[in-house]
Amino acid sequence: MGLNEENELEKVYIGGEAIVKIYRDRVEKIRKKKKYRIDELDEAIRKYRTKHEAKILSIARKAGVPTPIVLDVREDTIIMEKIEGTPLKDIINKSLSRKVGELVAKLHDANIIHGDITPLNLILKDNKIYFVDFGLSFIEDRIEPKGVDIHVYFESLKASFDNWKELKEAFIDGYKKYKKWKEVLERVKEIEGRGRYIERKEKKSFNVSSL
Repeated sequence: MGLNEENELEKVYIGGEAIVKIYRDRVEKIRKKKKYRIDELDEAIRKYRTKHEAKILSIARKAGVPTPIVLDVREDTIIMEKIEGTPLKDIINKSLSRKVGELVAKLHDANIIHGDITPLNLILKDNKIYFVDFGLSFIEDRIEPKGVDIHVYFESLKASFDNWKELKEAFIDGYKKYKKWKEVLERVKEIEGRGRYIERKEKKSFNVSSL
């Protein structure tokens, strides 16, 4: 790293899959090497997933969903536009959650599954909500993964906001712009039911083992 590059570096986030370096004028996302994989296989996987993520960012933008512009793709690294705005986790309200629903409808209409829709991965800038971190994203037309996508968002609301029910209903209002919204929301209910069943089963097993 050169002196000028080091001086421009503002923050570094280390996640399970990638290292994200935030500079004054750009963001670099570098997929981490996995020591448990054979070197040649690991390199091939990281290159593929890097190109795949960059491609989905581009598809999402064409579908009308604001995302960072990809400036360059190098091996296991995506260099992209820096979005300087306010994380939705700090300012979310019913109006913004409704807009998130409208944008997720556009993603799902393009068969894009984001994989980690949370207020932490949404940034408000110039009255636009930008979706960031497409590291878990993929293309899929089935209802199940779209239901999981929304379930993740609902759970993040429930975990972080007292008015999560209002935010959830506002999201649903916006998501109704997706032609298959009823099918997807029915699947979300099924997914929530599975989660409650597992919780009850685990609680029952714990009570029995405590006797």
